[in-house]
Amino acid sequence: MGNRIEQAELGTGGPVVGVQGLGCMGMSEFYGDTDEAGARDTLEAALEAGVTLIDTADVYGRGRNEEFLAPFVAAHRDEIVLATKFALVRGEDTAYRGIRNDRPYLRQAVEDSLKRLGVDTIDLYYMHRRDPAVPLAESVGAMAELVAEGKVRHLGLSEVTGAELREAHAVHPIAALQSEWSLFSRDVERSAVGAAAELGVALVPYSPLGRGFLTGAFTDAGAELSEADFRRSQPRFTGDNAKANAALLAPVREISAEHGATPAQIALAWVQQRARVHGLTVVPIPGTRRRSRLAENVAATRITLSEAELALLEPIAARVAGDRYPDMNFTAASREG
Repeated sequence: MGNRIEQAELGTGGPVVGVQGLGCMGMSEFYGDTDEAGARDTLEAALEAGVTLIDTADVYGRGRNEEFLAPFVAAHRDEIVLATKFALVRGEDTAYRGIRNDRPYLRQAVEDSLKRLGVDTIDLYYMHRRDPAVPLAESVGAMAELVAEGKVRHLGLSEVTGAELREAHAVHPIAALQSEWSLFSRDVERSAVGAAAELGVALVPYSPLGRGFLTGAFTDAGAELSEADFRRSQPRFTGDNAKANAALLAPVREISAEHGATPAQIALAWVQQRARVHGLTVVPIPGTRRRSRLAENVAATRITLSEAELALLEPIAARVAGDRYPDMNFTAASREG
């Protein structure tokens, strides 16, 4: 797969990782049928390429994703930075039951994740979503206890506003903010990006490929996705929205042709360069289960877009049809108006 990718530091004094990470959610759930053998091969290929930030969460497959990763983690413990998350609650029927940030839930969640992952310490532990009913100082204070006890090395937050990030960072240093950021989704730029740059917090964009839409693979997504694929219920992949959003990819395709690249690579290169505009360290975590797609994603770290190309891509997000989720109450955007 050629040379290993460059490295970056997650937060001031945080772990050093490859400038692109790997989101593992789809290896266990959400995107249709899974292929564990192929996923294991992809994990090994990621490490060979210098992709060392491995991202999971307790909610992915209701713990199954953490269990799936455990053998890989055991074999490469000193070579990877392991990130997982707590806060999203699902019932036995897999339905979402809400968000919990309270200390008792956190204490149990971290013990469960440590057991499933087969480790004594989690490198980067995120609050997956914010429950505004629980004081942020209480939640982050409880997370800080885990650092003091050696169960967690660094702390992260996901989908918080700039004000929330500042408040949390004052309680305990935050190494990384994980929020959606792509050509299709720029809510994070309202306040969180500026706060992260100011505080020296790294941004870890999830869904940097718009859940696959920016690969150019979809024109009528509802018809093209399997029944088990959660994107069938996402507003941007539904009916007229899907068709309108597919049309927005024309400049992405034009630029990709000029570079001899794929639309996905241009989308990933945009995230890297957009972060530099803000003076921000960024480590996107595109998710894939396939070795070939991993190689494609990693190659994007070596693409540089011109100012004219960036200008051509600039209007896309403002024209996207449909919200990111059916219920935006789970996002920072819901608390910024």
